[in-house]
Amino acid sequence: MKTARIAACAALFGASTLMLAAGQEANLADLRGAVKIDGSSTVYPITEAVAEEFGNAAERVRVTVGVSGTGGGFKRFSAGEIDIADASRPIKKSEVELAEKSKIEFIEVPVAYDGLTIVVNPKNDWCTSLTVEQVKKIYGAEASAKTWKDVNPAWPANPIKIYSPGTDSGTFDYFKEVVIGKDGAIRSDISVSEDDNVLVRGVAGDQNAIGFFGCAYYFENKSRVRSVAIDGGKGPVVPTVESIEDGSYAPFSRPLFIYVNKASAARPEVAAFVDFYLKNVSKLAGEVGYVRIPESILSRVRANWEARRTGTQFIDAKGEAVHGALADVYK
Repeated sequence: MKTARIAACAALFGASTLMLAAGQEANLADLRGAVKIDGSSTVYPITEAVAEEFGNAAERVRVTVGVSGTGGGFKRFSAGEIDIADASRPIKKSEVELAEKSKIEFIEVPVAYDGLTIVVNPKNDWCTSLTVEQVKKIYGAEASAKTWKDVNPAWPANPIKIYSPGTDSGTFDYFKEVVIGKDGAIRSDISVSEDDNVLVRGVAGDQNAIGFFGCAYYFENKSRVRSVAIDGGKGPVVPTVESIEDGSYAPFSRPLFIYVNKASAARPEVAAFVDFYLKNVSKLAGEVGYVRIPESILSRVRANWEARRTGTQFIDAKGEAVHGALADVYK
Protein backbone atom coordinates (compact mmCIF):
# COMPACT_ATOMS: atom_id res chain seq x y z
CA MET A 1 0.00 0.00 0.00
CA LYS A 2 2.75 2.43 1.05
CA THR A 3 4.83 1.60 -2.05
CA ALA A 4 1.79 2.08 -4.24
CA ARG A 5 1.06 5.49 -2.69
CA ILE A 6 4.70 6.57 -3.23
CA ALA A 7 4.58 5.43 -6.84
CA ALA A 8 1.29 7.23 -7.37
CA CYS A 9 2.67 10.44 -5.84
CA ALA A 10 5.81 10.20 -7.98
CA ALA A 11 3.72 9.74 -11.09
CA LEU A 12 1.51 12.68 -10.14
CA PHE A 13 4.57 14.86 -9.41
CA GLY A 14 6.13 13.89 -12.73
CA ALA A 15 2.92 14.67 -14.59
CA SER A 16 2.61 18.01 -12.77
CA THR A 17 6.20 18.90 -13.63
CA LEU A 18 5.62 18.12 -17.29
CA MET A 19 2.40 20.14 -17.26
CA LEU A 20 4.21 23.08 -15.62
CA ALA A 21 7.04 22.95 -18.17
CA ALA A 22 4.53 22.71 -21.00
CA GLY A 23 2.59 25.61 -19.50
CA GLN A 24 5.72 27.74 -19.29
CA GLU A 25 6.57 26.99 -22.93
CA ALA A 26 2.99 27.77 -23.94
CA ASN A 27 3.17 31.09 -22.05
CA LEU A 28 6.37 32.00 -23.90
CA ALA A 29 4.79 31.03 -27.21
CA ASP A 30 1.89 33.38 -26.48
CA LEU A 31 4.10 36.37 -25.74
CA ARG A 32 4.35 39.29 -28.15
CA GLY A 33 6.46 42.43 -28.20
CA ALA A 34 10.09 43.45 -28.37
CA VAL A 35 13.14 43.54 -26.11
CA LYS A 36 15.85 46.08 -26.96
CA ILE A 37 19.40 45.48 -25.69
CA ASP A 38 22.69 47.27 -26.33
CA GLY A 39 26.10 47.68 -24.72
CA SER A 40 29.19 45.61 -24.06
CA SER A 41 30.85 43.61 -26.83
CA THR A 42 32.20 41.33 -24.09
CA VAL A 43 28.74 40.45 -22.79
CA TYR A 44 27.27 40.34 -26.30
CA PRO A 45 28.04 36.62 -26.97
CA ILE A 46 26.20 35.60 -23.79
CA THR A 47 23.17 37.78 -24.40
CA GLU A 48 23.03 36.81 -28.07
CA ALA A 49 23.10 33.10 -27.12
CA VAL A 50 20.28 33.66 -24.61
CA ALA A 51 18.30 35.68 -27.15
CA GLU A 52 18.62 32.91 -29.73
CA GLU A 53 17.40 30.23 -27.32
CA PHE A 54 14.63 32.48 -26.03
CA GLY A 55 13.53 33.18 -29.60
CA ASN A 56 13.04 29.47 -30.22
CA ALA A 57 10.45 29.39 -27.42
CA ALA A 58 9.00 32.90 -27.79
CA GLU A 59 8.87 33.29 -31.56
CA ARG A 60 6.60 36.35 -31.46
CA VAL A 61 9.00 38.38 -29.31
CA ARG A 62 11.65 40.31 -31.24
CA VAL A 63 14.92 40.57 -29.29
CA THR A 64 17.58 42.89 -30.73
CA VAL A 65 21.12 42.96 -29.31
CA GLY A 66 23.45 45.83 -30.21
CA VAL A 67 27.16 46.33 -29.55
CA SER A 68 27.94 49.98 -28.78
CA GLY A 69 30.26 49.31 -25.82
CA THR A 70 29.39 49.46 -22.12
CA GLY A 71 29.53 53.27 -21.99
CA GLY A 72 27.49 53.59 -25.17
CA GLY A 73 24.93 51.13 -23.84
CA PHE A 74 24.51 53.07 -20.59
CA LYS A 75 23.99 56.29 -22.55
CA ARG A 76 21.14 54.71 -24.51
CA PHE A 77 19.82 53.04 -21.33
CA SER A 78 19.69 56.37 -19.48
CA ALA A 79 17.92 57.95 -22.44
CA GLY A 80 15.21 55.29 -22.24
CA GLU A 81 16.05 53.93 -25.68
CA ILE A 82 16.68 50.32 -24.60
CA ASP A 83 15.27 47.90 -22.04
CA ILE A 84 18.53 46.21 -21.04
CA ALA A 85 22.16 47.34 -21.00
CA ASP A 86 24.96 44.77 -21.32
CA ALA A 87 27.94 45.85 -19.19
CA SER A 88 31.42 44.45 -18.64
CA ARG A 89 31.85 46.57 -15.50
CA PRO A 90 29.59 47.93 -12.75
CA ILE A 91 27.66 51.10 -13.47
CA LYS A 92 29.52 54.33 -12.60
CA LYS A 93 28.27 57.05 -10.25
CA SER A 94 27.94 59.49 -13.17
CA GLU A 95 25.82 56.94 -15.07
CA VAL A 96 23.60 56.37 -12.02
CA GLU A 97 23.09 60.14 -11.76
CA LEU A 98 22.21 60.34 -15.45
CA ALA A 99 19.65 57.55 -15.02
CA GLU A 100 18.19 59.30 -11.97
CA LYS A 101 17.93 62.54 -13.94
CA SER A 102 15.93 60.66 -16.56
CA LYS A 103 13.83 59.01 -13.78
CA ILE A 104 14.99 55.56 -14.80
CA GLU A 105 15.23 52.94 -12.07
CA PHE A 106 17.34 49.89 -12.82
CA ILE A 107 17.94 46.36 -11.57
CA GLU A 108 21.56 45.17 -11.51
CA VAL A 109 22.03 41.54 -12.58
CA PRO A 110 25.49 39.89 -12.56
CA VAL A 111 25.44 37.05 -15.11
CA ALA A 112 28.95 35.57 -15.48
CA TYR A 113 32.67 35.97 -14.86
CA ASP A 114 35.25 37.09 -17.39
CA GLY A 115 39.03 37.19 -17.39
CA LEU A 116 40.42 40.20 -19.25
CA THR A 117 43.15 38.56 -21.34
CA ILE A 118 46.42 40.09 -22.53
CA VAL A 119 47.44 38.50 -25.85
CA VAL A 120 50.41 38.57 -28.21
CA ASN A 121 51.20 37.09 -31.59
CA PRO A 122 52.08 33.34 -31.49
CA LYS A 123 55.45 34.12 -33.15
CA ASN A 124 56.36 36.26 -30.15
CA ASP A 125 58.58 33.79 -28.24
CA TRP A 126 59.94 36.22 -25.63
CA CYS A 127 56.95 37.67 -23.79
CA THR A 128 55.42 34.77 -21.85
CA SER A 129 54.48 36.73 -18.72
CA LEU A 130 54.09 40.34 -17.60
CA THR A 131 53.79 42.06 -14.25
CA VAL A 132 51.03 44.64 -13.86
CA GLU A 133 53.75 47.29 -13.76
CA GLN A 134 55.10 46.11 -17.13
CA VAL A 135 51.60 46.22 -18.61
CA LYS A 136 51.34 49.79 -17.33
CA LYS A 137 54.65 50.62 -18.99
CA ILE A 138 53.29 49.38 -22.32
CA TYR A 139 49.86 51.06 -22.14
CA GLY A 140 50.39 54.07 -19.89
CA ALA A 141 50.90 57.59 -21.22
CA GLU A 142 53.83 58.21 -18.86
CA ALA A 143 57.23 56.55 -19.52
CA SER A 144 55.71 54.56 -22.37
CA ALA A 145 57.72 51.67 -23.77
CA LYS A 146 58.41 52.13 -27.47
CA THR A 147 60.05 48.73 -27.99
CA TRP A 148 59.89 45.35 -26.32
CA LYS A 149 63.43 45.98 -25.04
CA ASP A 150 62.05 48.96 -23.09
CA VAL A 151 59.81 46.53 -21.20
CA ASN A 152 62.55 43.97 -20.51
CA PRO A 153 66.24 44.50 -21.47
CA ALA A 154 66.50 40.83 -22.46
CA TRP A 155 63.80 41.21 -25.13
CA PRO A 156 64.34 42.39 -28.75
CA ALA A 157 64.36 46.08 -29.68
CA ASN A 158 61.33 45.63 -31.95
CA PRO A 159 58.71 48.43 -31.95
CA ILE A 160 55.54 47.43 -30.07
CA LYS A 161 52.24 47.62 -31.96
CA ILE A 162 49.50 48.17 -29.36
CA TYR A 163 45.78 47.34 -29.66
CA SER A 164 42.98 48.26 -27.27
CA PRO A 165 39.18 48.28 -27.04
CA GLY A 166 37.64 51.70 -27.59
CA THR A 167 37.05 54.21 -24.81
CA ASP A 168 33.31 53.42 -24.69
CA SER A 169 34.18 49.85 -23.79
CA GLY A 170 33.72 48.60 -20.23
CA THR A 171 36.75 46.41 -20.84
CA PHE A 172 38.79 49.56 -21.50
CA ASP A 173 37.42 51.20 -18.34
CA TYR A 174 38.20 48.18 -16.19
CA PHE A 175 41.69 47.79 -17.64
CA LYS A 176 42.48 51.47 -17.15
CA GLU A 177 41.31 51.45 -13.54
CA VAL A 178 43.28 48.37 -12.41
CA VAL A 179 46.43 49.04 -14.47
CA ILE A 180 46.77 52.80 -14.92
CA GLY A 181 44.58 54.12 -12.10
CA LYS A 182 41.76 56.66 -12.12
CA ASP A 183 44.05 59.64 -12.48
CA GLY A 184 46.36 58.15 -15.11
CA ALA A 185 46.01 58.14 -18.87
CA ILE A 186 46.34 55.59 -21.66
CA ARG A 187 48.88 56.47 -24.35
CA SER A 188 47.43 57.93 -27.53
CA ASP A 189 49.49 56.04 -30.17
CA ILE A 190 47.44 52.84 -30.05
CA SER A 191 44.94 51.19 -32.41
CA VAL A 192 41.44 51.02 -30.90
CA SER A 193 38.22 49.30 -31.88
CA GLU A 194 34.89 48.51 -30.20
CA ASP A 195 34.91 45.24 -32.19
CA ASP A 196 37.01 42.60 -30.42
CA ASN A 197 37.34 40.63 -33.64
CA VAL A 198 39.25 43.58 -35.13
CA LEU A 199 41.65 43.42 -32.17
CA VAL A 200 42.14 39.68 -32.69
CA ARG A 201 42.97 40.20 -36.35
CA GLY A 202 45.39 43.01 -35.51
CA VAL A 203 47.41 40.97 -33.01
CA ALA A 204 47.25 37.85 -35.19
CA GLY A 205 48.76 39.77 -38.11
CA ASP A 206 51.80 41.32 -36.41
CA GLN A 207 54.61 39.53 -34.54
CA ASN A 208 55.23 42.59 -32.38
CA ALA A 209 51.60 43.29 -31.47
CA ILE A 210 49.90 43.16 -28.09
CA GLY A 211 46.24 43.62 -27.18
CA PHE A 212 43.55 42.72 -24.66
CA PHE A 213 39.89 41.67 -24.58
CA GLY A 214 37.53 39.28 -22.79
CA CYS A 215 38.52 35.64 -22.28
CA ALA A 216 35.81 34.31 -24.61
CA TYR A 217 37.47 35.93 -27.62
CA TYR A 218 40.80 34.47 -26.51
CA PHE A 219 39.40 30.96 -25.97
CA GLU A 220 37.79 31.17 -29.41
CA ASN A 221 41.01 32.31 -31.10
CA LYS A 222 43.73 30.28 -29.36
CA SER A 223 45.15 29.24 -32.72
CA ARG A 224 45.60 32.89 -33.76
CA VAL A 225 46.82 34.62 -30.57
CA ARG A 226 48.64 33.54 -27.40
CA SER A 227 47.74 34.62 -23.87
CA VAL A 228 50.33 36.16 -21.57
CA ALA A 229 50.48 35.05 -17.93
CA ILE A 230 49.92 37.96 -15.52
CA ASP A 231 51.81 38.42 -12.28
CA GLY A 232 49.57 40.32 -9.90
CA GLY A 233 52.05 39.91 -7.05
CA LYS A 234 51.84 36.18 -6.40
CA GLY A 235 53.57 34.86 -9.51
CA PRO A 236 52.43 34.51 -13.15
CA VAL A 237 48.92 33.09 -13.68
CA VAL A 238 47.32 32.25 -17.03
CA PRO A 239 43.61 32.83 -17.69
CA THR A 240 41.66 29.58 -17.31
CA VAL A 241 38.12 28.79 -16.19
CA GLU A 242 39.49 27.79 -12.80
CA SER A 243 41.80 30.80 -12.24
CA ILE A 244 39.08 33.24 -13.30
CA GLU A 245 36.41 31.70 -11.07
CA ASP A 246 38.61 31.43 -7.97
CA GLY A 247 40.04 34.93 -8.44
CA SER A 248 43.70 33.85 -8.67
CA TYR A 249 43.89 35.44 -12.13
CA ALA A 250 44.29 38.84 -10.51
CA PRO A 251 43.63 41.64 -11.09
CA PHE A 252 41.85 40.73 -14.32
CA SER A 253 39.03 38.45 -13.12
CA ARG A 254 35.78 40.44 -13.21
CA PRO A 255 31.99 40.01 -13.16
CA LEU A 256 29.78 40.77 -16.16
CA PHE A 257 26.30 42.29 -15.92
CA ILE A 258 23.00 43.13 -17.49
CA TYR A 259 21.09 46.17 -16.21
CA VAL A 260 17.31 46.07 -16.59
CA ASN A 261 15.06 49.12 -16.75
CA LYS A 262 12.49 48.56 -13.97
CA ALA A 263 9.68 50.06 -16.05
CA SER A 264 10.56 47.71 -18.91
CA ALA A 265 10.57 44.78 -16.46
CA ALA A 266 6.84 45.39 -15.94
CA ARG A 267 6.27 44.26 -19.53
CA PRO A 268 5.67 40.49 -19.76
CA GLU A 269 8.10 39.91 -22.64
CA VAL A 270 10.99 41.66 -20.86
CA ALA A 271 10.31 39.92 -17.54
CA ALA A 272 10.12 36.56 -19.31
CA PHE A 273 13.39 37.23 -21.14
CA VAL A 274 15.29 38.04 -17.92
CA ASP A 275 13.73 35.02 -16.17
CA PHE A 276 14.90 32.89 -19.09
CA TYR A 277 18.34 34.55 -18.98
CA LEU A 278 18.89 33.70 -15.31
CA LYS A 279 17.57 30.18 -15.75
CA ASN A 280 19.93 29.38 -18.64
CA VAL A 281 22.95 31.68 -18.28
CA SER A 282 25.19 29.22 -16.41
CA LYS A 283 24.97 26.75 -19.29
CA LEU A 284 25.11 29.28 -22.13
CA ALA A 285 27.92 31.41 -20.64
CA GLY A 286 30.13 28.31 -20.57
CA GLU A 287 29.21 27.44 -24.14
CA VAL A 288 30.38 30.82 -25.44
CA GLY A 289 33.63 30.83 -23.46
CA TYR A 290 32.88 32.61 -20.21
CA VAL A 291 32.84 31.38 -16.61
CA ARG A 292 29.63 30.68 -14.74
CA ILE A 293 28.73 32.37 -11.47
CA PRO A 294 28.52 29.82 -8.61
CA GLU A 295 24.96 28.85 -7.72
CA SER A 296 25.39 30.30 -4.20
CA ILE A 297 25.80 33.76 -5.72
CA LEU A 298 23.37 33.29 -8.60
CA SER A 299 20.60 32.42 -6.13
CA ARG A 300 21.09 35.84 -4.49
CA VAL A 301 21.04 37.50 -7.90
CA ARG A 302 17.76 35.74 -8.73
CA ALA A 303 16.29 36.84 -5.40
CA ASN A 304 17.21 40.48 -6.15
CA TRP A 305 15.64 40.19 -9.58
CA GLU A 306 12.43 38.57 -8.30
CA ALA A 307 12.12 41.32 -5.66
CA ARG A 308 12.87 43.90 -8.38
CA ARG A 309 15.55 45.38 -6.11
CA THR A 310 16.79 48.56 -7.72
CA GLY A 311 20.17 50.27 -7.62
CA THR A 312 23.74 49.04 -7.61
CA GLN A 313 25.68 47.22 -4.92
CA PHE A 314 28.96 48.55 -6.34
CA ILE A 315 28.55 52.12 -5.07
CA ASP A 316 28.34 52.75 -1.31
CA ALA A 317 26.26 55.29 0.61
CA LYS A 318 29.04 57.87 0.26
CA GLY A 319 29.03 57.52 -3.53
CA GLU A 320 32.36 55.66 -3.61
CA ALA A 321 32.96 52.67 -5.87
CA VAL A 322 32.88 49.31 -4.08
CA HIS A 323 35.63 46.86 -4.98
CA GLY A 324 36.01 43.21 -4.11
CA ALA A 325 34.94 39.71 -5.03
CA LEU A 326 31.36 39.27 -6.23
CA ALA A 327 30.75 36.82 -3.36
CA ASP A 328 31.63 39.56 -0.86
CA VAL A 329 29.68 42.34 -2.58
CA TYR A 330 26.56 40.18 -2.97
CA LYS A 331 26.22 39.06 0.64
